[in-house]
Parts: sequence; structure tokens; C-alpha cells
Amino acid sequence: MTETRRTDLLGRLADMSEEAIQRVSDAPGGEKLVSAMNALKDRTDELQKRFRGLEDLDKRLSAVETKLDELTKGGGTSDSEASRKSTKAPKSSGEAAAKAS
Repeated sequence: MTETRRTDLLGRLADMSEEAIQRVSDAPGGEKLVSAMNALKDRTDELQKRFRGLEDLDKRLSAVETKLDELTKGGGTSDSEASRKSTKAPKSSGEAAAKAS
């Protein structure tokens, strides 16, 4: 019984909204309003699709971050020692000449 009421209520609401949209479109300048509302609906749908794509991208990013954490924890001291050696500043040619003389 409650299901028939819900569908009846929703059906009535849908009919009323269609009727209201028809009245608005018949009013002066109403077509412009209806077309703007339809454009807004289309743009909102497109935005929702793009946002759903971001969820997949977020999952992929989380997986990459997890792998990166595992790789950095597994490397230990050998990676940090290698990076320290490579970051030392090379001697300039003026310093090398002063020490040679």
C-alpha cells in the first residue's frame, strides 16, 4: 500500500513539475530560462562524470604512494649515503689551483 502511495506521489510530483516547466516556457522570456536550466543540468552532469574520474585517479595515486613508501623503507642507508656523496659541491678550479701551488 505504501509503495503505491509513493509512486502515486512521485508521479503526481513529476506531472506537476512538467506542468510548471510548460507554464514557465509559455511566459515571456521563459524559453530563455528553461534553456538556461537545461544547460545547467548538462554542465552539472558533465561535472559529476569528471568528479567520478577523480575518484579512480585518487585510488591509483594511493597505490603509487604505498609502493613508494615500501621502496623508500626497503632502501635504508645505502640510498642516503649515495645521495649525500652526490650532493657534495665539487671544488672550483680556483681552489684546486691554489692548493696545487
